[in-house]
Amino acid sequence: MDGDTLYSIGETAERTGLSVKTIRFYSDSGVVPPTTYSPAGYRLYGTDALARLRLVRTLRDLGVDLGSVRLVLDRTRSLPEVAASHADAIALQMRTLRLQRTVLRAIAERGSTTEEMELMHKLAKLSDTERRRMISDFVEDTFGGLDANPAFVDMIRAAMPELPDDPEPAQIEAWVELAELTSDTDFRAAVRRMAEYQAAQRAEGDTTGLHHELTEVVRDRVEHALASGIAPDSAEAKPIVDELAAQYAATFGRPDDAALRQWLRTRLDVAGDARTERYWQLLAAINGWPTPPSLAPVFAWFGAALEAHGA
Repeated sequence: MDGDTLYSIGETAERTGLSVKTIRFYSDSGVVPPTTYSPAGYRLYGTDALARLRLVRTLRDLGVDLGSVRLVLDRTRSLPEVAASHADAIALQMRTLRLQRTVLRAIAERGSTTEEMELMHKLAKLSDTERRRMISDFVEDTFGGLDANPAFVDMIRAAMPELPDDPEPAQIEAWVELAELTSDTDFRAAVRRMAEYQAAQRAEGDTTGLHHELTEVVRDRVEHALASGIAPDSAEAKPIVDELAAQYAATFGRPDDAALRQWLRTRLDVAGDARTERYWQLLAAINGWPTPPSLAPVFAWFGAALEAHGA
C-alpha cells in the first residue's frame, strides 16, 4: 500500500472495523485526527491514521479507558505499561465480581435480611490489610497492656483471616460471623478476663506456656469416659479425675490437693467460654484449615467431675 494513499471516512470505517460515527468521535475529540481534508472539506485518513485507529479499537475492546489510550498514542506511556496497569485493574475487578457472586450465593442460601445483606457486602469488600487490622484491634483491646501467656498471645496474633480470591459462601459467612463476634463487647470482656487471669498466673510464677500435650491427655481420657457413659458424678469418674489432677500437678509443679482441684475448676471456667472455641472454628473455616475438634463437652464433663470429686 502506498504510504500517501488517503481514504475517505467510509473507506476508513471498512478497513478498521469501526463505525463512521465512532471515527468521527475520535476525530472531533482529538484522539485520532484526520490526516488531511479534501478540497470539499471531507476527512481523509492515511495509513498511519488507520494504524492508530486499529490500535484504539483493540485497546478499547480490551477495556482500556480512553485516557490511557491517549497516553499510548501520545507516547506519554508505553503500550506494555498501560497493558500491565489494565491487567491489574481487571484482576481487581474479577476479584470484586467473584466476591459479589459469593455474597449473593450466601444471601440466597441463608435467606438474609436486608441488614444482613448490607453487612455481608460491606465486610466482604474489605482488603486483606483491613481484615487483619480488625483482628489486630481485637487482640490489642483484649490482651494489650497485660503480661498474658506470651505463647498464646503470639498464636492469636499470628492467626489472621485470609479469605481466598474466590471464597466459598461458607467462608464469607464465617468471616461475617467472626467480624461480628470480635466486635461484641461481651465477648471482648470475656477474652479480657481470660487475659487478666493468664497475667495473674504469670505473676504467681507460671511460665509453662501452652499445654497441648496435657490437653490431649484430658481429651483422650474424658472422651473415653463419655463414650463409655460414665457420669461425672459417678464413682467410676473419680479415678479419672485423680489421674488428670495428678497430670496437672506434675505439669504445673503443684501439690495434688483440694486447692489444686479448686484452681483447676477456675481454670476451666475461664477457658471454657464456647465463644472462644467458636473464634478458632471460624478462623479455620475462613482459612481452609482443618476444623478443630470441640473441647466444650470435654471441659463440661471434667468441670462437673471436679465439682463432684474435688476434695
